[in-house]
Amino acid sequence: MNNVLIPKSIKNISKILDDGVILTDEEGLIILANSNAQEFLGKNLLNNNISKILKVKELKNFNKVFKNKSNKKEFYYQTNDQLKRSLIVKIKKINKTLFLILLLDMTLQRNLEKVRRDFVANVSHELRSPLTSLVGFIETLLSGNVNDDVTRSKFLKIMDEEAKRMNRLIDDILSLSRVETEEHISPSTSISILDPISSVIASIKERGLIKANKIVFEDLRSNINDQCFIIGNFDEVTQVFTNLLENAIKYGFEDTEIIIKLEQFDEKEIIINVINYGEGIPQKYIDRLTERFFRVDKARSRKIGGTGLGLAIVKHILIRHRAKMSIKSELNNQTIFSLNFPVSQR
Repeated sequence: MNNVLIPKSIKNISKILDDGVILTDEEGLIILANSNAQEFLGKNLLNNNISKILKVKELKNFNKVFKNKSNKKEFYYQTNDQLKRSLIVKIKKINKTLFLILLLDMTLQRNLEKVRRDFVANVSHELRSPLTSLVGFIETLLSGNVNDDVTRSKFLKIMDEEAKRMNRLIDDILSLSRVETEEHISPSTSISILDPISSVIASIKERGLIKANKIVFEDLRSNINDQCFIIGNFDEVTQVFTNLLENAIKYGFEDTEIIIKLEQFDEKEIIINVINYGEGIPQKYIDRLTERFFRVDKARSRKIGGTGLGLAIVKHILIRHRAKMSIKSELNNQTIFSLNFPVSQR
């Protein structure tokens, strides 16, 4: 290794930057690599040639890279490890013997951009289907080819269902957008977890959603007089239990109970289990249930009025409330959504 004097200023800056910092000599031999550079590219960087670490055509002959008038270079690089980091690599010639390489981690930005593109594509697809149906029926009715009242009434009923489906989808998109925007801000009010649960059960019964099923509330705490306070937003916690209970009803077998089980785990945590008995969820899909627009059975979900956003909304509301959710399911048996809320220290 050449005895190259490393400027103290670069040493100091490399320790405080969030970016990866590498310093090489004129041949590309690495003489300094900060902790972030080692995290991005591996631990054994020192005394290796940068062209062997970053195997790209831009660095194939490092000592010839800056033979032209330019003293800087920039290119994109993706790591080959499991993380598949997206890096912007910036190389600048400091003097005749030193080259500074900055590694800017763009992984999060690229992932967010991909999520945004996928979300827009999914929304467009989900809206196009009912919209196409509506346009088709409207054109048929306007053409004057439908003369009998029975057919006209059938068409209008389908149009009404498709319009309501679009309305539900738009409502859920707006709800998801709002909770995602606010998920980093914890609620500031204290509420009893019993209040939104009672409100949702009453609303479901009032709307006639319970037919052959029945909802059973089980309070397994040692002190059932305790109001079970959490730091939470009443409307958002209500939406969590609305989405979970409506799902339990939609996907549960007839003539089975839907159980809400409340337990006090300790002084710091409350556990609420929402349990139904139905076809269950294959294990391979469990981790994907809270993804936007993910459905195990797309046709069935649309038929029963699902938008594919209900559990995504639940997920982000729980993040805002610093709560956790786990899911367990047995095929043709019970499915358990378990929620852990931190207790309010009133």
